[in-house]
Amino acid sequence: MQQKVLQMEQKERMDQGLIYDPADNRISTEQTSCLDAQYEFNATRPSEMKKRAALLKQMLGAIGENCYIEPPFRANWGGKHVYMGNNVYANFNLTVVDDGNIYIGDNVMFGPNVTIATANHPILPELREKGLQYNKDVHIGKNVWIGAGVVIVPGITIGNNSVIGAGSVVVKDIPANVVAVGNPCRVLREISQHDREYFYRNECK
Repeated sequence: MQQKVLQMEQKERMDQGLIYDPADNRISTEQTSCLDAQYEFNATRPSEMKKRAALLKQMLGAIGENCYIEPPFRANWGGKHVYMGNNVYANFNLTVVDDGNIYIGDNVMFGPNVTIATANHPILPELREKGLQYNKDVHIGKNVWIGAGVVIVPGITIGNNSVIGAGSVVVKDIPANVVAVGNPCRVLREISQHDREYFYRNECK
């Protein structure tokens, strides 16, 4: 009975963003079940589009209409804590460390090899030795474009309509309606009238 209470406490701590033991039996058992579905999704053939769509609805915490993830897709919890709006597209090798929640708005695009992390570990070595961790949710607004190879660390919010340039490491919140690039990722400029006239640098639409 005492062991059961301990397991309940660890899962509750996880859900509340507190420091917890991810090796807890209740947590690892539930997580393994989620990963089985992810394995099945990644083993689908390109012609099995309906099966892929059905598996994503099973795997993710929520998924809107017209969403597509190109396998392989990697997630600590198989996407259980990922909540997608409508018209979300993710290219190859989207990796989500979804021990915490990841909220993705409508019309978001991910380039290949993007990583979104919610899990973190304490700085104090004694706590890391025990394998403890904590999670911070990530929020990505509507109509955001995340370029290839971007890394988004725990606790980040990216505002609506913004563009994150390829290879960026996002360690601070990014406001809406900007282009942001670099490591660490910084705002380069606001989206402006120039972008209404030109689709790329000085190339006209």
